[in-house]
Amino acid sequence: MRKNIAVLKGDGIGPEIVDQAILVLDAIAKKYGHEFVYTEVDIGGCSIDKHGVPITEEGMAMCKASDSVLLGAVGGPKWDGVDPSIRPEKALLAVRKELGLFANLRPTKLFAQLADASPLKDSVVGDGIDLMIVRELTGGIYFGKRRTEVVEGEKVATDEMTYSEHEVERIGRVAFETARKRGKRVASVDKANVLDSSRLWRAVMHRLAEEYPDVAYSDILVDNTAMQLIKNPGQFDVIVTENMFGDILSDEASMLTGSIGMMPSASLSSTTLGMYEPIHGSAPDIAGMDLANPIGTIMSAAMMLRYSFDMIEEADAIEAAVNKVLDDGYRTADIWKEGFRKVGCAEMGAAVAARL
Repeated sequence: MRKNIAVLKGDGIGPEIVDQAILVLDAIAKKYGHEFVYTEVDIGGCSIDKHGVPITEEGMAMCKASDSVLLGAVGGPKWDGVDPSIRPEKALLAVRKELGLFANLRPTKLFAQLADASPLKDSVVGDGIDLMIVRELTGGIYFGKRRTEVVEGEKVATDEMTYSEHEVERIGRVAFETARKRGKRVASVDKANVLDSSRLWRAVMHRLAEEYPDVAYSDILVDNTAMQLIKNPGQFDVIVTENMFGDILSDEASMLTGSIGMMPSASLSSTTLGMYEPIHGSAPDIAGMDLANPIGTIMSAAMMLRYSFDMIEEADAIEAAVNKVLDDGYRTADIWKEGFRKVGCAEMGAAVAARL
């Protein structure tokens, strides 16, 4: 099978970690008889330096023409002073909007080999952590109207959080369908005791829940969710929520596993086109030092195989190879402790590829 992949390496450690994911994808292609064709597209700060914009129209067209998009990371202090309209992060919002990537899937799974790396006590971790946050990605306050004006002699800033019924329904269906393939439990996160947008969210979710009687459904306020993720993360299977709440909660959940470097994500459209990336940032302080953990990016590539290409066996093979590498004691600096083999970004990628 031939697939065209747009590769957006980005800034900081982005090129290093994406290179290791490509190494693993090439090993998959060789083992299973596929052909992956890569087209590199500049994005973020590196695109600003070269082209004056965080992503060019040509680059966006390349993403749209691909079968899937693999992203590293964007941004860094170097571009903090650029005009807000062309900040590196603007490219991510543009890609999500242009490609219709409305659903962000962020799994949080505690690898058994890294159980002692979790900041939570053993009694809280219990039998492990395995949850999926389904975050709405193209609506809400990040895409709402915004303005700053002077009122009675002082600046006043306004950001609007807006959701329509169809936006809530489509992300809700993703959550319920995902739950059917997992533990058949959905917790819908909102702030319905305060926000009108959350009251609409809850009403639509209740209507959807009636269509999925095989899935246990519950409402939970966002502040309580933040507390429960620390107190008892094992109670959750699928968490579904709007854009900003999901942004915050998914980063909180990622640290339950001990390292943000282990966590992948998938941003999905209504077609098979998706964008896959680790959830961490560009880490410019360690860029080019071979210190980054590529596992989150490698696992993102596995999600690409699973969700965009329907290559289930291949995705399972990558996940098994990662587990084998961890069993064999390989650790990058962020997850290393005495008694294990400390390796760099490139050696970790090579180890995963070798086990395929």
